[in-house]
Amino acid sequence: MSLPPDPQVPRSGARLDEHLGPLRRRWAILTGCVLTGGATGLGLLWLTPAAYTATTQVLVMPVGTQEPGNQVTNRQREALNLDTEAQVAQSAVVAERAAMALRAAGPAEPAEPAELAELDELEVSVPPNSSVLQIAVTAAEPAAAAARSHAYAEAYLAHRRHNALTAMAEQQRTVLGKYRHVSSAIEATIKRLHTLPRGSAEHAIAAQRQTVLNRQAANLALKYDELRTVAVTPGAIISKAEPPTEPSRPALPLHLGTGIMAGLLAGVAAAQARDRLDTRLRTAADIERLTGLPVLADLSDPHEHDLPHDLASAVVAACPGTRLLVKALPAHLYLSSPAEPLTVGAPLTVLDGSDVRDLSRADAALLLVGLGLVTSTEVTAALRRLARHDVPVIGAVAATDAVPAFVPFIEARPHASLGKLVATGELEVSVPAEGTRMEALHRPRRRGNPA
Repeated sequence: MSLPPDPQVPRSGARLDEHLGPLRRRWAILTGCVLTGGATGLGLLWLTPAAYTATTQVLVMPVGTQEPGNQVTNRQREALNLDTEAQVAQSAVVAERAAMALRAAGPAEPAEPAELAELDELEVSVPPNSSVLQIAVTAAEPAAAAARSHAYAEAYLAHRRHNALTAMAEQQRTVLGKYRHVSSAIEATIKRLHTLPRGSAEHAIAAQRQTVLNRQAANLALKYDELRTVAVTPGAIISKAEPPTEPSRPALPLHLGTGIMAGLLAGVAAAQARDRLDTRLRTAADIERLTGLPVLADLSDPHEHDLPHDLASAVVAACPGTRLLVKALPAHLYLSSPAEPLTVGAPLTVLDGSDVRDLSRADAALLLVGLGLVTSTEVTAALRRLARHDVPVIGAVAATDAVPAFVPFIEARPHASLGKLVATGELEVSVPAEGTRMEALHRPRRRGNPA
């Protein structure tokens, strides 16, 4: 005979509803945080000044043989290293040139080098597989953004042209110096040939040297002519910046989405923290969740009409003996108006704790929990006190402004005599078991004025 498999015990936090439960219970906090975050995002959107972005596209071309070779990759297939050129376009030297150009344009476009050098206002990007630089400038005015973007493009091209001309001039000076040195060597060799006898080895060596020097001089002359005739074309503006018609920032989706997301995260954290720190029992579900007690009835539900009968049946079925101790939390809960009478046909003695012997005589206990009036800590403390006296708790009854009194009385029957109440609070039954009823003795009265 094989043993049945062990039941699967769910781990705490393993189910999704355990994580979503605090959000459902604290939906007001979550909703408030989300609305606050959205309102904050809209407020920042309203307070943030508008900014406009204009973009100029520059086609970069090689300027001469001095261009360094670029490694061809999937992103960069051109001979130029445009990533380096993008960094050059954002340099302080180019910013100074752009500022000078704007100052020269007139007082309508004032600019300072320090202002133009702010990297937050300038962005240079390179589209993949292209030789184009996109120079985007952000300013407070549309015309200023377009003018500054165009000034940056012109300054970059001027800087690139200046560097190319400087490098080519240096190369020309170097080639010209070598050519003059070779020409001097040729003249010295020719003079020496006239002093050497024809047919000698020295004459043949000198003649060979003259030939080599002549060839070198010819190559240097061609190189010099090539450098002088190379056209310096640093690039061209293929798309001039135009004043934008709409601001680039602030952006409504960005601010509103960020605010809502921040509010959502804050709301989830606040709901979780509030759910863990708040131990007040507000609903019947809170009693079962925070204390573990089964709720036999929820008297705060206005839609339940058979609660008195169902509660009486549940109490009688769950009570292991004949003496039931009813403990109200808080103690002044009995001052509220009573609920409908509870009538059961079974022998049951109800103890309310007014007698000092009630706790020792009770076979079981039932807690009347006032919703919104006690915390789970107070209920747990009451459970511990009852456990120390070996009084099992059969469950709890959730109530607000109407609670049952659970005090029995004797109803007259034609075939049986009446029982009597004794001073101890117990009922001496002199009738059959089915003749005993449990009913609330409280009658409607003013709050705080017990009968």
